[in-house]
Formats: sequence, C-alpha cells, structure tokens
Amino acid sequence: MFNLQRAGLGRRVPGIAGVALLSALMLLGGCRREQAPAPEVVPAGPAEAVMQLVGDLRRDDLDGYARHAVPPALHTRLETAWSEGRTLWPLTELPLDDRLQGFINALAAPGAEKQLASTFDRQFSGQSRELRSAAATLGLFGVQYVQREGDYSDDERKHYAQLLTALSRWGQQAPLGDAARARKAIPQLVSAARLTGLAGEQGFRRAGMDRTLQRLGPFFHRFKQVLEGYGLDLDASLEGVKATGEALTGDRARVRLDYTLAGQPIEAHVELERREGRWYLSDILRHAETEAAAKSGDPAP
Repeated sequence: MFNLQRAGLGRRVPGIAGVALLSALMLLGGCRREQAPAPEVVPAGPAEAVMQLVGDLRRDDLDGYARHAVPPALHTRLETAWSEGRTLWPLTELPLDDRLQGFINALAAPGAEKQLASTFDRQFSGQSRELRSAAATLGLFGVQYVQREGDYSDDERKHYAQLLTALSRWGQQAPLGDAARARKAIPQLVSAARLTGLAGEQGFRRAGMDRTLQRLGPFFHRFKQVLEGYGLDLDASLEGVKATGEALTGDRARVRLDYTLAGQPIEAHVELERREGRWYLSDILRHAETEAAAKSGDPAP
C-alpha cells in the first residue's frame, strides 16, 4: 500500500490535512469496534475476496483485515516480526505509519486537549488560504512521486495518483482552518487515543499485533467520524465500492474497483493470486512478505 513517508511527504502535511491523508488511504489498507465477530466466510472468487477486505475496513476490523489479507503462515511470520520490532504490518500499509505511535502518544498525553488547541490556534486557525495552497502543492508533488518513484506496481501508481488528486481537491475545499471544528474534533480524538491503552514508548510492540489492531478499532472509527465533519466520508466511499472480475487464468486474476472518494470517481485495477485455495491481493502479499523478511534496523522499503 501507499506509504507517504517513503514518498518523502511526511514533513509536508499540515495539521488535520495530514491526518486526513492517513485515514483516507485506509480504503485499501485500516480496525475494529467492540462487537461480535463476523462468521468466517471463504470468498467464492477474486472479486468476493476484495469485497471481504472492503467489508473489514467498513467495520473498522483491522484485525480481521490482517487475517484475510495474507495466508495463515505469512500472518504468523508477521506476528513474530512485530513482536521482535521488525515491522508494524499492516499499519505499514498506511501513510505516516512510522508516526502513528507518536500520534497516539501526543493525543493521549496529559493536557493534550489544551496543548493541541493552542498549537492549532497558533499555526492553522484562520489560515484557510495557506492550507488550500498546501493541499494543492501536496497533491501535485504526491502524484508526481507515485508516478515515477517508489516500489509500486503500475496498478498501484495509477490508483494512488487518483487518490491523491481527489484528496488534494478535497483539501482545497475543506474547512481545515475552522477553529470551531478543531475545538470539537480535538477532544474526540484525545479521548479515543487514551482509550486504546497504546500510548507510551513501544506501546504497539508491547501490546502485540492482534491486540494493537483490536484496540485501534474504536480510535479509527472516531477518526472517520471527525473527518466526516470536514466533508470526507470514508464509510460512504467504502459502502460504494464495486468489484468486478475482469480476467481469470488459473491461479491469477484481475479485478476492477469502482468507488467515489471526496466526490471524485475512482477506477482501480488489482491483481490477485490463489494460495492454498484462497485469493489474495498480489501487491499486499508482496509488501507483507517484504515486511516479514525485514531485519532489525532495516530502513523502511
């Protein structure tokens, strides 16, 4: 999945706009609220396998997503790599993944509501023109990057370019500098971060892969609600995803995805492969295998 930090954009994202990008790309690669687990269903074909992952994200079930995205043996390897501090997959499928622990820590810190509100007022309040300009620049830079650089497949490059264009247009219209919205959003995110119990140094690693993904579910659910207040309805995008099989040859398949993000139609194509009788997205498998094989101290791919 698309990693914004690998794209060199991590330090360029202002305030809530950067947070929005992180959450928006959960569309293919975000957690669970406390609820009864859905019955395990083996998808009948490639398109159904894609829609199973989409359903996991719509339910904020990142733990389920992780189990459905890779074969059991690879999932076990990833759990080991997580416990040894070599990966945080599937969080590495999100942009700014290496800052997510720090983001939770900052939100959960004592006095965070006051500190973050003060920072917003000082840096972003009323800066609508500057934020619109930053969104436009970020979109242009990001599209140029994913089209030319990075370890992405051709399908990923085309998909991410559309995502960034849609998000850039949203950022140029969203009320990101609205102080009233920020004062409402900050306490919600602070409360949700504290409830995860994941704050502190190496909080994700200490909790382990499964428990971290489960605890992040309510946080991402609240996160999506906050973004909806800024006009970015990720659940509506997920609900509108349509997957159509295009080709099937032996254990390889190709599926077309159609959905709308921030009012912009998105058309994407994904390759899948069958392993042990189940279908998996080839790009996610490739990224996951890289993460499972990473050694301690390796730079992010």
